[in-house]
Amino acid sequence: MEEVKTIAIMTSGGDSPGMNAAIRAVTKAGIYKGFRVIGIHNGFKGMVEGDMDELTLSNVENIMQYGGTILGTARLPEFKNPEVQDIAVNVLKTYGISGLVVIGGDGSFTGAQKLSHKCEEPKHNYKCNVVCLPGTIDNDLACTDFTIGFDTALNTIIDAVDKIRDTMLSHGRCCVVEIMGNRCGDLSLFSSINTGAESLIVAEKPESLDIDRICQDVAEGAKRGRKCHIVMLSEHMMDPTELAKIIEDRTGVSTRPSVLGYIQRGGTPSAFDRMLATKMGAYAVDLLDKGVINQVVSIRDNKIVNDDIDVALAMPRRFDEQLYKMNEMLSI
Repeated sequence: MEEVKTIAIMTSGGDSPGMNAAIRAVTKAGIYKGFRVIGIHNGFKGMVEGDMDELTLSNVENIMQYGGTILGTARLPEFKNPEVQDIAVNVLKTYGISGLVVIGGDGSFTGAQKLSHKCEEPKHNYKCNVVCLPGTIDNDLACTDFTIGFDTALNTIIDAVDKIRDTMLSHGRCCVVEIMGNRCGDLSLFSSINTGAESLIVAEKPESLDIDRICQDVAEGAKRGRKCHIVMLSEHMMDPTELAKIIEDRTGVSTRPSVLGYIQRGGTPSAFDRMLATKMGAYAVDLLDKGVINQVVSIRDNKIVNDDIDVALAMPRRFDEQLYKMNEMLSI
């Protein structure tokens, strides 16, 4: 009798809505194709500690609609150390894992890349195919047009800013809204367009942090009767409380900061994220079934594609200049 192959799945780094849909797809597609599927708890930390269990069909029933990840996630900075990677490879050997699906962002992909190369070292010579799925609300991976969780986070932000605008309109105020993104401005840019924000500050455009211009726009808007001004601020660019104080002091317009924080990461995944996660999860199992080595699954031009992990991580990220210019034109 042919030995049943074992594949494993893990979520790593920051959680994002749709991760559970991907876990479900990998588990069900894997079992359908005759694999034994192992769930690794708490990312690379759980891998190193051997914290893992077999996933059954029952384990993944009724999880698609929930945010977060049933497998848990954690960060393990020590994984950059070769000796820690050696421990991880030995754990994979112990469990007989021949394929690994890693769902996460750029840090998780880098860890997966190091793990894949560590497996290939002569002292290990262990074949464990690694396939990565982009799961992060930041949308900061160059290889894919969209990441799992970005659409849900975007819709959460739009809903929150729409509600903030209601209050700002009632009181005739300005609001500085800090948006997540980890120095990637996609969430801020897309949110600005979809909420009609009057000012946008993103890391890709350092000149957008022009306090003089923002204050001028707030003051001129108030003079012509504008009753609300939303400043969309990408995180790490400036303290929102400090910026709000500067705007109020210079313009006389009452200004409040609002940090949306972790609300952007949670919540029921959108239909788009459920579909994307499901397609990517099933596609990953197909790659493992075919023995394709060390890949990243992406969506480009509305098609699910795969790239070698080294190629994917070397791709330069591009900021959508056309969308930025359109937003600038519409925010007058």
